[in-house]
Amino acid sequence: MLAPLSPLTRPARLRPGSRVAVVAPSGPLPEDRLADGLDILRGWDLDPVVMPHVLDRHPQFGYLAGTDRARARDLEEAWCDPTVSAVFCARGGYGVQRMVDLLDWSAMRAAGPKVFLGYSDVTALHEAFAVRMGLATLHGPMVAAVAFLKDAATQESLRATLFEPESVRTLGLATARPLVPGRAAGVTLGGCVSLLAADLGTPQVRPSARGGLLLIEDIGEEAYRLDRILTQLLRSRWLDGVSGIALGSWQDCAPAEETAAVLRDRLGALGVPVVADLGFGHCTPAQTMPLGLPAVLDADAGTLTLDAPALR
Repeated sequence: MLAPLSPLTRPARLRPGSRVAVVAPSGPLPEDRLADGLDILRGWDLDPVVMPHVLDRHPQFGYLAGTDRARARDLEEAWCDPTVSAVFCARGGYGVQRMVDLLDWSAMRAAGPKVFLGYSDVTALHEAFAVRMGLATLHGPMVAAVAFLKDAATQESLRATLFEPESVRTLGLATARPLVPGRAAGVTLGGCVSLLAADLGTPQVRPSARGGLLLIEDIGEEAYRLDRILTQLLRSRWLDGVSGIALGSWQDCAPAEETAAVLRDRLGALGVPVVADLGFGHCTPAQTMPLGLPAVLDADAGTLTLDAPALR
């Protein structure tokens, strides 16, 4: 039997004046939205620096922000820069899986722990940081994402997590409701569920979610595709031993009742607490959710409570 997940290393919180590198590991982004996001970060007294290839476009594939090597180089150089305290992703889309194995993980480990932020396609990097560096990361809004630019609650969740992490130990919105009642303890992991399924069998994914509190969400998946994704995770035995499951948003997926039915059918038989609509992912507002930390999930109360602040 595989050992249960262990807590990962927490990076240090940010402070006024902290230098933050912005990278685009996936899809291309509009320059105006990037500028607006940078203004928000500056308003928090952060010092954002945009890496050289963030506004690139791949010469052949328009869904990628620059070549795979350029995107990987930006992330690697940002991480290895001793003046940088955090690396924020600009947007998701698609492309992380093409560049993640091009990173020099030995050099990045030597550079030490830093804050890493993103969601959606960035799920593949969250898993890679966990497996290859043993580092806790933040599943949260990206610099050029519309929800971050337009929603004050989404911004505040991230700001508090970065600067005052002890103030956001208990996570959950009023929308939360139990799909399967109960309480469970474990180590948080997860992200975009289609990316978790797509990562199975690769070097940067954990062999099992055993002992974990799995946080999953997605966007644009019809009921049968979500069924297929969850069934793959079940058939691969990756969900064996999971302690509990928190569900985020299912933006632009099948109608809510149909999506809930699939989730209940596929996850209910695991016999663990499942809470729906916890309030993270492709939604507004979107809470920042720490990954790699011990926590308690209370499905009846609709809360996820961290044992310790997300950042040191």
